[in-house]
Amino acid sequence: MMKTILMTAYAINPNKGSEDGMGWNFVIHAAANSRVVAYTRKNNRSGIESFQAANPDHRYSNITFRYFDWPKWLIFWKKGPLLSLIYYYFWQFSLAIKINWSEVKCDVVHNLNFHNDWTPSFLWITGKPFVWGPVGHHPKIDRKHLKFYGVKVLISDRLIWIMKNIFWNLDPFLWMTKKSASQILCMNEDAAQALRLRKEQYTICPSVATDDIIVERNETENFTVISAGRFVPLKGFDITLRAFAAFYHSLSMEQKEKVRLNLVGSGPSLNELKQLSIRLKIEEAVVWTDWIERNELQKLFASSSAFLFPSYEGAGMVVAEAMMHALPVICWDNSGPGEFVPHETQLTVSLKLGVDEAVKSFAAKLELLFNDKGVLQGESAMARARFVNAFSWESRGQILDKTYRALLNDGTEQGQLSFKVEVI
Repeated sequence: MMKTILMTAYAINPNKGSEDGMGWNFVIHAAANSRVVAYTRKNNRSGIESFQAANPDHRYSNITFRYFDWPKWLIFWKKGPLLSLIYYYFWQFSLAIKINWSEVKCDVVHNLNFHNDWTPSFLWITGKPFVWGPVGHHPKIDRKHLKFYGVKVLISDRLIWIMKNIFWNLDPFLWMTKKSASQILCMNEDAAQALRLRKEQYTICPSVATDDIIVERNETENFTVISAGRFVPLKGFDITLRAFAAFYHSLSMEQKEKVRLNLVGSGPSLNELKQLSIRLKIEEAVVWTDWIERNELQKLFASSSAFLFPSYEGAGMVVAEAMMHALPVICWDNSGPGEFVPHETQLTVSLKLGVDEAVKSFAAKLELLFNDKGVLQGESAMARARFVNAFSWESRGQILDKTYRALLNDGTEQGQLSFKVEVI
């Protein structure tokens, strides 16, 4: 008999990437083997329904979407990332109460996203086997890496870090979430450590994955470096520009004609970053591309040579997308992108370096790929193999199915999973 999974996902939109795209893909792949009742916000409805109409899929028959939000007159204050997170906290609380009162019939409850390790879930009040995650962890950014963005950004970052520590140490509901969860899916080991989880409590399951889209590569003699994401301090685009500038200015005039940096995205730091490119005297080599639909982004990946991504985050959907296109990924050796890339890669940079030293190291990685076609081809092949082995959505669907079956005593005792999936 097919099991029924009740999933809560604040962000779901099949037309978007990042958190929204992850939410959609976890739901759709859970529905391959289960019935799914998925609760999300009302503002996601149009995107979901339009996508379903344009992209038929037999799995839709296993999914029932339900939409929940507070009345508009109660959420006039929800502005900016911090207040949005506060709303998310209380959205979850009120939704859990609604679900419990409604007595929705299900076998397992699963709090899917946002993917952070410091805001609790409240689905444990249903008394059902409860899955939490994937939950992620962004490590603290060293202040020297935030210097470019000014004192205001540093203060904001540190206030959020203090708030996270308050939740980790003092929030009784976070403690109840950890205690009551039948299984916790962690995006990386840092999340498990921040939550002080025992080994039997969690499975490593990055939220990062992507469908294997076949896009014919546009092979040219040009060397195009690409990076994509929101223009915010967390993503480290100032390092991207400085590293590219150091690499670019080491080239001859003839070589410079063949080299470009394509930055894809939008965000509050855009103007600051554009001014930095002018100060670095690389504006003629930088292409600024506003955020585009996923299929257009795939074309840009397919015509690029390398992916430069000095992000400090514990995730990075675009890393999987880049490796799908066999792009070598240059990144920090952190618990996010640094764990996603091939273990044998030569292209990670130590976070322990000072900013100037790190910029030189990132530039050296670009020089290595530009000057040595053998290294470029080898890193490209490793990136593609890494994607195939660890970052397909089918593998995430298998993890969900095994988790649900284990919790329903399908050959094991509840809460004691008979498998461990370490994809990173």
